[in-house]
Amino acid sequence: MSYQLAQVNVARLAAPLDDPRLRDFVAALAPVNALADAAPGFCWRLQTEDGNATGIEAFTWDRGEGAGVIVNMSVWSSVEDLAAFVFSGDHRAVLRRRREWFLPMTEAFTALWWVPAGRRPTTGEAEERVRHLRAHGPTAFAFTLRAAFPAPGAVPSVPRGAPEEWFCPA
Repeated sequence: MSYQLAQVNVARLAAPLDDPRLRDFVAALAPVNALADAAPGFCWRLQTEDGNATGIEAFTWDRGEGAGVIVNMSVWSSVEDLAAFVFSGDHRAVLRRRREWFLPMTEAFTALWWVPAGRRPTTGEAEERVRHLRAHGPTAFAFTLRAAFPAPGAVPSVPRGAPEEWFCPA
C-alpha cells in the first residue's frame, strides 16, 4: 500500500477575518493557495466549494483568547514536498508575518501523519492528531517536520531530523 502525507495547522486569530489588521493575511490566502495547488507533490487541500477554508468549523475547542480558529489541512506526496512548499519564498514571506495576525501558541499547532494514498483526512481526525501530539510528542501517529516519521512499512522506523533550512527564524 502506498501512503501520502496529511498535514494540519491551526491558528488562533488575533482579530476577526474582516478586521483591517488581517487585511494582508486575507489578501494572501488565494495567491498562496494557488501556489500550493501548483506545487510539486501537492495532492489535496481542505476547502469549501468556493475554494476557501476560513469558513470551515473545526478546532473550536482550541480558540483560547483568540477571535476564532482557522484550519489549513492538505495532503502531499512526501515530507520533502511539503517542506519545500512551506519554506518557499512566497509562503515563507507570509509565514514570517504570522505574529501580526495570530496569537502565539505554546502547544503544537501543526501535525503530520500518513494516510493511504487517495484517502482524504477529516477535521475530526486532524483534531485527534493534534491532541495526540500535544499529549505525547512526536510519534508515528502524529509528528512534525522537525521529527518526521516514515510512512508505514518504510524504513527506518525512528524519526529523522529535518534539515536546518526547514526552520523559519521568525
